[in-house]
Amino acid sequence: MKRRALLQGMVLLPTLPLLASQAPSLLAETSTAGATVVPLDKPHEAWRELLSPAAYAVLFEEDTERPGSSPLNQEKRPGTYICAACYLPLFDSQHKYESGTGWPSFTQAIDGHTGFKRDFKLIFPRTEYHCARCGGHQGHLFDDGPAPRGERWCNNGLALRFVPQGSALPALRS
Repeated sequence: MKRRALLQGMVLLPTLPLLASQAPSLLAETSTAGATVVPLDKPHEAWRELLSPAAYAVLFEEDTERPGSSPLNQEKRPGTYICAACYLPLFDSQHKYESGTGWPSFTQAIDGHTGFKRDFKLIFPRTEYHCARCGGHQGHLFDDGPAPRGERWCNNGLALRFVPQGSALPALRS
């Protein structure tokens, strides 16, 4: 663990009970109940030959790219953001906004196309989300986004591909 992340987590230790009590409601509001996406039965290692080393590290080793490093931060065209591994559509561009964090951010995902798990890597609990089809790590969901939903889906740019409106979506990879 990096020293800075450890120190930041230690500063937040006194707030852990408060954060933990709020996290379940965030998970409940974004449940994938009724999802129609069928998960792939493909080991994470099998994706390595299809992805760049950096994209593989983010998607299947839960790495994080440097803030401000993704060209998708500057993407303003209408279109669809898809999983960089299996090409499942995850976000519509109308829900993208500038959060000031350095990562592509969205106010909501396409219903049923993401799954969730609790992440304690920075000591305090966070809601990690991943592609519901291939299981690739996308980013974290926070409750500090704009109205009306108040959600900030903070995504790694390496975990996404952008398909401009009017272009055909690529066939899902399996």
